[in-house]
Amino acid sequence: MLPAAGEPVGSHEPGEDPSVTLFRAYLRLRTVQPEPDYDAAVQFLEQMAGELGLGCQKVEVCPGRVVTILTWPGTAPQLRSILLNSHTDVVPVFEEHWAHDPFEAFKDSQGNIYARGAQDMKCVSIQYIEAIRRLQAEGKRFPRTVHMTFVPDEEIGGRTGMELFVKRPEFQALNVGFALDEGLANPTDAFTVFYGEKAPWWITVKCEGNPGHGSRLIENTAAEKLHRVITSLLQFRESEKQRLQCEHLTLGDITCLNLTMLNGGVAFNVVPSELAASFDIRIPPTVNLQAFEEQLAAWCRAAGEGVTYEFHQKYMDQTVTSTEESDPWWKAFSGACRDMHMTLECEIFPAATDSRFIRAVGVPALGFSPMNRTPVLLHDHNEFLSEGVFLRGIEIYARLLPALASVPPLPAEGGE
Repeated sequence: MLPAAGEPVGSHEPGEDPSVTLFRAYLRLRTVQPEPDYDAAVQFLEQMAGELGLGCQKVEVCPGRVVTILTWPGTAPQLRSILLNSHTDVVPVFEEHWAHDPFEAFKDSQGNIYARGAQDMKCVSIQYIEAIRRLQAEGKRFPRTVHMTFVPDEEIGGRTGMELFVKRPEFQALNVGFALDEGLANPTDAFTVFYGEKAPWWITVKCEGNPGHGSRLIENTAAEKLHRVITSLLQFRESEKQRLQCEHLTLGDITCLNLTMLNGGVAFNVVPSELAASFDIRIPPTVNLQAFEEQLAAWCRAAGEGVTYEFHQKYMDQTVTSTEESDPWWKAFSGACRDMHMTLECEIFPAATDSRFIRAVGVPALGFSPMNRTPVLLHDHNEFLSEGVFLRGIEIYARLLPALASVPPLPAEGGE
């Protein structure tokens, strides 16, 4: 239950920073897939809008799936805006593997807060809100409008969330010039910034062959063909692993391929006429997608007749965001980080986030979660974030937002 209007969200513990209390209250909302309590999240965000005097818009992109937009108007609203995006849903948990209730937001004696979504990515949502609260308290205003979007269903691919939202007139009306979205923790002193993403391809390869009785050595079976396909793809996987180890690349630089499902067969003593294997493939923007599909087709042809493949997801946009100092957005972002003596490591995101939909409509976006000296625990058991790292993230956003929201007018906006 959320408190009544005007009451603070979360019970404040003696000596605890109010921002941490708010963070823990947000973590307790069970927005867990496959049945997330989105109504609770929207109510929470509406209360935040009321506390901060921000505009609040709700856009239902499909039944039961609402994008909540909180807006802090700029002094020059004709300029393109800054978008701070985060998703409200979290992935499922296996509670038997957790040391604490994953929706209690337990804080241990070292200040580590254990909860599903602590890193992915409810921390960032509250850091946005608290950074704006801090800037408002200081009486700050900036030329560019800042929008915070809180979107559903990112954890199941974003197709019923951001992918639909960017196609709607309500998104166009935000007039976004630059966006921030989620990144990953970094166990070192550095902070990781993601300027692009891999293209996720999900394919199923179907192999047809001669059926018969399990006691016979039948020729040209579906299993033999499937074996050839799997061998070809897993050999490619091994070669990419070798590149990762020998060429000092990051996971975002190579193509990741995994066999994730096998289907077929009707009985122990029946040789099936069809078998299928499904693969999750993540392709970096440095790879020619047409050439890669031609390679897939060649592997299937080499396996024999009756071998086909079909796509369940085929993302083709390979847009990346500039990290050149000549780019005004990157200059503002990286300059603010330098002023804070932050070391940045620029990479391609190894998986997929809503940033890909934002970039695909022409808006530059960076994936950034200000979590250094922190193990990468998204989707893992006992996901946690230190309250010290969390509070430092608010300070970082409170420095980044003034820099980004004060980028001078660009040529397309009538500037010099």
